[in-house]
Amino acid sequence: MQAYTVEQVAEMLSIGRDKVYYLLRTQQLKSIKIGKLRRITDRHLADFVSSLEPIDEA
Repeated sequence: MQAYTVEQVAEMLSIGRDKVYYLLRTQQLKSIKIGKLRRITDRHLADFVSSLEPIDEA
């Protein structure tokens, strides 16, 4: 399992750091805390991205 910083996630998603903190604050994106450090795992990231995909009603 890989764990990323807020800055790394912002770069991967091509969004700003403040937007990542907003997603964390509104619990749209999950994270873990290790001491005072906040990390977003690859599973959290995959869950977030899949939640953005439209549901195919074909």
